[in-house]
Amino acid sequence: MTTAVEIPLKPSQAQRFTITLSGTLYNMRLTYNVAQDGCWVLDIGDANGAMLVGGIPMVTGVDLLSQYRYLGIPGALLVTTDRGAGEVPTFDGLGVTSHLYYVAP
Repeated sequence: MTTAVEIPLKPSQAQRFTITLSGTLYNMRLTYNVAQDGCWVLDIGDANGAMLVGGIPMVTGVDLLSQYRYLGIPGALLVTTDRGAGEVPTFDGLGVTSHLYYVAP
């Protein structure tokens, strides 16, 4: 049985937090890239803070981890918005109208 859990996020601010995904501790950082139209990007580090992957754009409709399976992180990270398919998380909508979910296998 798969389980989806929303990762709590705060709007309008960069943030760092630790989270346990399928029994493994990770460090995550979200920052807003103001270049062009602007977008939120996600960095993932291991429990010791070493960067595993950085600059993952927070886009809807795809598993953010799909191209990083070699890292061994089970499950999927999915971004949704209340505004409909294809919308991107806005600066002030993160955690309000845009949501990040971890779907465990």
